[in-house]
Amino acid sequence: MANRIAFDKTILRGVKEKVQRGLLPQWAFTDEDIYRAEVANIFSKTWNFLGHESEIEKPGDYVTRWIVHDPVLLLRDENGQIQAYLNSCTHRGTKLCTADFGQKKTFTCPYHGWTFNLAGDLIGIVAGNRVYGEEMDRTQWSLRKIPKVSSYCGMIFGSLDEHAEPLEDFLGDMKWYFDIMLGRSDAGMEVRGVPQKWIINTNWKISADNFGGDPYHTAMSHRSTVELGISPKDPMYASYGHQVVLDNGHGINMCTAAKDRADVPPYQGLPPEMWPMFKRNLSAEQLDVFEKTMIMVGNCFPNLSFVSPMHGTGGPDEPLTSFVNFRVWRPVGPTKIEVTSWFMVDKEAPESFKQASYLSYIGSFGPAGTLEQDDAEIWTRVAETTHGTMAQDKDVHYNNALNYLMGLDRVEPDLTWPGPGTAYPTCYLDAISRAFYEHWVDSLLQDADVPTGVL
Repeated sequence: MANRIAFDKTILRGVKEKVQRGLLPQWAFTDEDIYRAEVANIFSKTWNFLGHESEIEKPGDYVTRWIVHDPVLLLRDENGQIQAYLNSCTHRGTKLCTADFGQKKTFTCPYHGWTFNLAGDLIGIVAGNRVYGEEMDRTQWSLRKIPKVSSYCGMIFGSLDEHAEPLEDFLGDMKWYFDIMLGRSDAGMEVRGVPQKWIINTNWKISADNFGGDPYHTAMSHRSTVELGISPKDPMYASYGHQVVLDNGHGINMCTAAKDRADVPPYQGLPPEMWPMFKRNLSAEQLDVFEKTMIMVGNCFPNLSFVSPMHGTGGPDEPLTSFVNFRVWRPVGPTKIEVTSWFMVDKEAPESFKQASYLSYIGSFGPAGTLEQDDAEIWTRVAETTHGTMAQDKDVHYNNALNYLMGLDRVEPDLTWPGPGTAYPTCYLDAISRAFYEHWVDSLLQDADVPTGVL
């Protein structure tokens, strides 16, 4: 049967050709072989976001995270250096640390009591000499390090591939836009509170694509916020601005949310006493873009999305307050993701702004947010409709191909855009989505002979 055919390079090349024409086969969201290839060829080889430096400020501070199916223990050691280990005891493999965060000098395995220090060294074994003898070389049983760890603007990334390109090369031109969100203040950003986590029964690409390249959905999916007076009534409001296609599958939308840029509050309404910092830390071109941008939303390939809008908590008279939110769509299976969502704010912002910014975030995003609930419901429905026989047909044709045609061969780049990337003068466009999926299929084509049934 067609829906039982394991994918191969021929099928993937056909998918790429369709993506370039604005079509995506629906089975890409639920196919088990595709998922195995994504784990092996994308998440095991690329850079994955782990956390922010402000979460582990002092020696002994730690958080536990995941790179898909690999548990990660991220900490700051006694020398103040950031370390990332596989969160698995080297004795019998059980998860070493089960808490989400904390402060410790050592980690003791709950299974047999092996103990490790912040440097990952095995320093304690229950009845060690009597059961293993003095000749046991403990240095052979240290915690396994994540092969590569690096930071940019306080954002900590890890890679399971020791040969992965340098982080800054991977981020590419996205760094220019990260600087606006994360590097504009003298002391940088901080995570307030602990990241929120929840499960959505959907595919990771659906959510990454939605944040990365789909402002078009806002007028309908988030119609309730328009009816409540939280969002503008103009159905085109999310289109005003620029959609910017970046290298390596990254993309960002810089939305003004108004036809006239003069109507946009400067610097997302951030307190005027902070503006001198922006001028010190950003280039003239970055300042020009930041000053007239109301919403920044996008995706860093593969699954690190972000949104920094001005948003209210209810009613037309409610003041709009900006916030910065980063989130990871961690695949748990083809149609199940764990969302981890961070609220960030400038360390040097007034406390009153920090509190207002947090209220704006939890009112719109996070598991109880109005916009978050809208998105999760839609994404779940997409996954539900993709399990059927018709959607799973491997013959790539219009019957099971989804529409990514918006703007194809109709919208030309804006050559006056001051920042890097290919910028288009509207955010109602599928340019980022097409580039995202083209990079996705290119990554899968690097090695299409992933053993069936192996993760």
